[in-house]
Amino acid sequence: MPAPAHPRATPERRGRSAAELPWWALVLPTVAFAVLLSLVLDPSDAHAVSGRIPFLDVLAQLRQALPF
Repeated sequence: MPAPAHPRATPERRGRSAAELPWWALVLPTVAFAVLLSLVLDPSDAHAVSGRIPFLDVLAQLRQALPF
């Protein structure tokens, strides 16, 4: 015996996605891609790590890259 069909409780929305992404879900992958691409395109800046803390080197590179 087949089950009865139930009508949808809410009308179907057209022209809009049902799931909305937060802003960072698009920005973070884009920023990560740009950083990795810049590392690949300019390998002359890649060098062996000295005795310094790598995190501070990354912060110094970010400070040089930012316009202010």
